[in-house]
Amino acid sequence: MAKKESNFTNMLATLLIVTFASSAALGFIYELTKKPIEDALLYKKTLAVQIVLPEFNNDPFGEAKRVAVGKDTLNIYPGRKDSVLTGVAVETSAPGYGGDIRLLIGFLPDGTIREVAVLEHKETAGLGDKILKSKSDFPLQFEGKNPDNFKLGVRKDGAGEVDAISASTITSRAYCKAVQKAYDALKKGEIENE
Repeated sequence: MAKKESNFTNMLATLLIVTFASSAALGFIYELTKKPIEDALLYKKTLAVQIVLPEFNNDPFGEAKRVAVGKDTLNIYPGRKDSVLTGVAVETSAPGYGGDIRLLIGFLPDGTIREVAVLEHKETAGLGDKILKSKSDFPLQFEGKNPDNFKLGVRKDGAGEVDAISASTITSRAYCKAVQKAYDALKKGEIENE
């Protein structure tokens, strides 16, 4: 086989072929993995709803409501047992140190925080990841508190009653901000018994 001469046209053609093949492969892989990734995220959210809400027998996702809070729109998932409201889960987020912190906050009908589940975060391992119950007791200080009489802010800032994670004040502030935003959506959403 004869050796091709290296010229602009040959180099451009080779570059176009490689670029097209690479982008086609990337697009194929994206389409192949898109649905399983969405299913995994929905499964994770479903488990989180079961964790943060008291017992329920309705479909919280079927009764979901979207509520605008500032520039954001939050999803609210009411939990009912035999048509009686047992709690409300609010999906919220706030920018942390490493990116957005996404939480699911479970509220009792009176507005008391039942439990908080972390859906996603990109905080620093060993520091900011202490927002996870498996890593520290930081999330426990929110449980059983009603934001009507518990200031959702970091104590060392003079803005609230929350003890920040050592060396992770930005993450602690973001967590508090996300919980406050969820509470604001809860009050604005006015979920009642059927």
